[in-house]
Amino acid sequence: MSNKAKLTADPPRPARRDVPVLEPAPEQGLTAEQVRERLDSGWANEAVESPTKSDRQIIRENILTYFNLIFAVLGVCLILVGDFTDLLFELLVVANTAIGIVQQIRSKRTIDKLSLLSAGRATAVRDGELTAVKPHELVRDDIVELSAGGQVPADGTVVSGQAQVNEGLITGEADAITKNPGDRMLSGSFVISGKCRFQLERVGADSYASRLTLAAKKESAPAKSEMMRSLDLLIRIIGVALIPIGILLFYNQYTVQHLGLRQSVISMVAALIGMIPEGLFVLTSVALAVSVIRLARNRTLIHEMSAIETLARVDVLCVDKTGTITGPDMEVREVVPLDPGSFPEADIAEILGAFYRAMDADNDTARAVANRYPDGPDWRVSSVVPFTSAAKWSAVNFTAPHGTFILGAPENVLGSEFAPLERQTREYARQGCRVLLLAQADGAAEGAISGIVIPLALLVLENPIRKNAPKTFAYFHSQGVEVKVISGDNPVTVSAVAAQAGVAGADAWVDARELKSDQEIARAIKKYAVFGRVVPNQKRKIVRALQSAGHTVAMTGDGVNDVLALKDADCGVAMASGAEAACQVAQLVLLDSDFSAMTKVVAEGRRVINNIQRASSLYLVKNILSFFLAVITLFAGFPYPFVPIQLTLISALTIGIPSFFLALEPNHDLVRGKFMHNVLRRAFPGGLTAIIVILLAELFVFTFGLKLEELSTICVVLMGINGLMVIYYAARPLNFPRTVLLVSMSASFLIVTVTAGSSFSMHSLTFAAWLVLVVLVGLLVPTQIGFEKLFDYCSIRMAARRQMREESRKRRKRVT
Repeated sequence: MSNKAKLTADPPRPARRDVPVLEPAPEQGLTAEQVRERLDSGWANEAVESPTKSDRQIIRENILTYFNLIFAVLGVCLILVGDFTDLLFELLVVANTAIGIVQQIRSKRTIDKLSLLSAGRATAVRDGELTAVKPHELVRDDIVELSAGGQVPADGTVVSGQAQVNEGLITGEADAITKNPGDRMLSGSFVISGKCRFQLERVGADSYASRLTLAAKKESAPAKSEMMRSLDLLIRIIGVALIPIGILLFYNQYTVQHLGLRQSVISMVAALIGMIPEGLFVLTSVALAVSVIRLARNRTLIHEMSAIETLARVDVLCVDKTGTITGPDMEVREVVPLDPGSFPEADIAEILGAFYRAMDADNDTARAVANRYPDGPDWRVSSVVPFTSAAKWSAVNFTAPHGTFILGAPENVLGSEFAPLERQTREYARQGCRVLLLAQADGAAEGAISGIVIPLALLVLENPIRKNAPKTFAYFHSQGVEVKVISGDNPVTVSAVAAQAGVAGADAWVDARELKSDQEIARAIKKYAVFGRVVPNQKRKIVRALQSAGHTVAMTGDGVNDVLALKDADCGVAMASGAEAACQVAQLVLLDSDFSAMTKVVAEGRRVINNIQRASSLYLVKNILSFFLAVITLFAGFPYPFVPIQLTLISALTIGIPSFFLALEPNHDLVRGKFMHNVLRRAFPGGLTAIIVILLAELFVFTFGLKLEELSTICVVLMGINGLMVIYYAARPLNFPRTVLLVSMSASFLIVTVTAGSSFSMHSLTFAAWLVLVVLVGLLVPTQIGFEKLFDYCSIRMAARRQMREESRKRRKRVT
């Protein structure tokens, strides 16, 4: 089997057979033989479903569609009446379906490859050694070691150690829960701090997350974007209208107008083909698939296709400081003893060495200090209080004579006694540094420090600002995207770092501890660009407040404390180097953990959605004309003026080819408004113009007694010119590639009608017919220009009214 096949084929899962339940020692784990026995017996931690559709599903979903069935029935109707020339449209249907299949399979394989690269790893204890394995390679009874940032891969019981776990993705509650030996761990939760080993008991489909289809792990289809919902609604409306209109149109042509069976069938087929936007869904699928592949080349993994459209509409970007503005690695810049006489720097080094010999360095700050002081004395420990995002400190209770030492944010450790150190810490914070306080106390337990707290030393740490950060923020500022920096660090520090990175309004900061209510947060998002000392649940509330204010919010992050906000944001973007839980809930993952890639990601989202909107208007012009023309034909007694092969020509040169070129062009403007409103705004002027000139053509033809063949030829020319004008308006402002496209389509249409018109059922015209054609072409151009100006005027007036209503609403809200 080829490597490519291995990436896409799901291996057969063995049927489950009973194997004995084991309780291996936490330090020993299972043996290799016991692991193999469980894998062969079907007790692996396999996912319930593949994260992407199989090749067979993609092929089936592209072939077995409602409109493909309609096209097949229409083809059979033409064959039954002996009209084989007009079957050319079936080739376009086959080509559209094939293009959709190929591009979606390419996209799927790209996602599968990136998913393998970005797949999380679990640490299992096997044969007495720690082994990194993929989550699906774990088996029941495995001993797994978890530390901060790790996500629980299956259900089990803690057998050693202690950890604080957030079960917010399961219960919706963000509070940390301490897990001790004997406590249950549920899949889908993640570790905030501490380290523990637990034994897997329920794996794969038996786990809690699989049974409840957990949001962070669920394999069901994500919510559809506004664009896809609009397209689905359009398809439902057209699908319902097709059958009754087709039946009534055939009845009218055959029974009322007595055009004969063959001509009535041909007219009915032509009308229905014109009403079906046969290439619109293929265009959308291909454009999105190409976008996924382009993003993959920039090392970006897309979890949800709807994220591409969301990115195009983002007007607020929330970022964390660490890992986004700055690099992930933190360093200790200096240590400042506060009582050098009693505790000189050598004593501080000894305390910190002993501290991190007892305490797991389970976050970036702790690792920086532990790396600075790797060798410490082995003091006897009575208990350890791990770091939590809520408390912002950790502690180790040593036995006598050493006592208790606390390390954390100075204001949190000292509380009301922080004032004497405030000026000193603020100065470091202004330089963009993070400051920790080492203190001594009588004792410490979870969330509480007992006795007198004695400050011993300040630890000054810093993260280097990413090289491309200033350029990245300058890009977002130029694109009208507002940046909010949300961090758990000191707001003065965050403000200084944000200013160095070029974040607009970085001097406007607030300490999130002052924001006690949702109303205060809602007011703060309008005033401040930097939020410091933010706890995880506040990040979530800030994102929700921005959404309530009408913004489309993207959130970037890499830590456990970012998970809830990433999940609630319109588009969550995680760094692959960060916590596994963050990568699981985000819609996009930056595999190189390079924040500067966001410029390309947002630009790609805007490009694809803007171009789909532009190209979609070309399709709807034909659909609007065909629908209204079919309805008018039912009541006016006019014959339907087109045959299927003529619509194939018009669709190819004025819709199909131009739409694919326009859909893949650069276009980085912010997407505004509703998708269907934007598309109809561009389509209606051309559609209404086409209806008017086609109806006038039928009136002139009947007035002058011209033949039906001449009417059909006149209408093809008018529709071609109308379609070329629609391309012109859709492609504005014209640049060199768009001008080449417009000129080439115009030349192609002229050449085909002059040299191969008979192949498309076009006939020579009499002088009277030429006169009608010239008059109507002269009328078509100013009519369409007039409709375009009218719709522009109406759009401006409607936008002005919306703005006035919004300002009025804001005034009323301020008064209230």
